[in-house]
Amino acid sequence: MSNGRAISTSVKSEIESPSFIKDFLALIKIGIVNSNLITTFTGVFLAFQFTGISFISNLDLLLFAMLGTGLIIAGAAALNNLIDRDIDPIMSRTKARPTVTGRFNMPAVLAMSLAFIAIGEMLLFSASTSAGLWGLAGVFSYVVLYSMWSKRKHVSNTVVGSISGAIPPLIGWAAVSPSLGIEAWALFLIMFAWQPPHFYALAMRRTEEYRAANIPMLPVVKGFERTKKSMLCWILLLFPLPFMLSGLGIGFIALATLLNIGWLYLSLKGFKAKEDLKWATSMFVYSLNYMTILFVAMIIFSIFI
Repeated sequence: MSNGRAISTSVKSEIESPSFIKDFLALIKIGIVNSNLITTFTGVFLAFQFTGISFISNLDLLLFAMLGTGLIIAGAAALNNLIDRDIDPIMSRTKARPTVTGRFNMPAVLAMSLAFIAIGEMLLFSASTSAGLWGLAGVFSYVVLYSMWSKRKHVSNTVVGSISGAIPPLIGWAAVSPSLGIEAWALFLIMFAWQPPHFYALAMRRTEEYRAANIPMLPVVKGFERTKKSMLCWILLLFPLPFMLSGLGIGFIALATLLNIGWLYLSLKGFKAKEDLKWATSMFVYSLNYMTILFVAMIIFSIFI
């Protein structure tokens, strides 16, 4: 019995260890989970504001949407790690993932991933059928369309992957109001257009790693100049989208336009940049700040409509 207690204590200590927690968070890609929950919350909050449905009286919908979305994203991210465990060792950014190091048992990761997705979907369907269906669409587009199909075969993989990244605000909105309004689609389109320049900047910084892993990212296949032109086009596509959120007021449209002008200016500077990787880093950092400021601003301005 004492040996049993010792083993139990050892297992508990292992699970609670900082390294285990760090590996688990890496497995579910906690950064991606957190960033997507920001857009999910924005979808939920704006849906309450634009429909007039009481926020306080329907906190259960917020809970279902946030927990459900977080779980399905975590589950899908872990599945992505399983799928990519043969190429992740080649890239310095991913070679320490627990699916590469063998830290976690692969069948256990698969079971956990599917359990997270199943529980997350039950929560989303508890909010509304529409939220549950959009959740399934997000998982399918990320795991199947992106991870299993386009990532290793097509230079358009980033655009395909942008579909799943744009769905969380739709899930949030659908949890409150299943009939999606133009504002919900504005959130989707903003997230869809934001992702290519964001991820192309990252891909430029990691071009040689992607090349070694035989991943046909745009900078690998078409080169930096073609990538810069594509980034510019996607940024230009962002300019009309804030006007779909005219209900947030002229102040929001002005702020969004200023953010777009700033990103456009930085993008144009890239064509004369002497250090492409330094420029790509500045584009990547700007994109992160852009997304955070824009979505927080949506929430703030919606309070005053």
